[in-house]
Amino acid sequence: MSLFPELIDTHAHLDFPEYADQIPAVIERALQAGVSQIVTIGIDIETSRKAARIAEINATIHATAGIHPHGAFSLTVEALRELENIASAAKVVALGEIGLDYYRDTQPRPIQMECFTRQMELAVKIAKPVVFHIRNAWEDFFRLASQFAPSLAPSVMHCFSGDWATARRCLDMGFYLSIPGVVTFPKAESLQEVAKRAPLDRLLVETDSPYLAPVPYRGKTNEPAFVLHTARKVAECRKESLEKVAAQTTQNARTVFGIKAPMKE
Repeated sequence: MSLFPELIDTHAHLDFPEYADQIPAVIERALQAGVSQIVTIGIDIETSRKAARIAEINATIHATAGIHPHGAFSLTVEALRELENIASAAKVVALGEIGLDYYRDTQPRPIQMECFTRQMELAVKIAKPVVFHIRNAWEDFFRLASQFAPSLAPSVMHCFSGDWATARRCLDMGFYLSIPGVVTFPKAESLQEVAKRAPLDRLLVETDSPYLAPVPYRGKTNEPAFVLHTARKVAECRKESLEKVAAQTTQNARTVFGIKAPMKE
């Protein structure tokens, strides 16, 4: 039994090479840090299949399925059908991560917008939430997402990177803000302000493993156990207890993703 309050890491990439043959150990370290469940994320058809398989064989893991903007393409009927098949599995809890990335701009913006739109349509069709990846593309995001927000299940702004004004617009659309380990970085004043001012019942915590390890592991390979440090920083920003932040963000994750609490031994 962990000495720490229960947490859920709402965003990790357990299929990545950094965790090859290490998933059982990663899960065990997470459990020791109080992380009872992990959502592992798909970024294309193949990784979505892998995420679904990892979730299927590990009781503590759920998955998402989606096509990341870095790999955006004009979705064919066949590709959408395959994505729907993966996303319809019981332990696949969301479409994601999907969205727009104008920071890297690895794909033409019209293609990113088309791929994003088709996947939001699919999310509405199968009644599952979306995990959004948005970088330097807020106005196009708000324009496109506003068409779907009334029909979407409550959805998540993954690795939220906007300022408070942007956060308020996301909250007004009914979305949750997922706070990454970046909040622990000394110069992350804008994200710290968001963590402080947002309603606690609309916040999640995540690692984005293997990226963005929080202080004191900055620069190292991130993993789900480290979400504890993110939750601590959120609590510090809010001048609230870790226990309160952990309990509410865990309940928020269950609400968004429909994840049941693990059985007590």
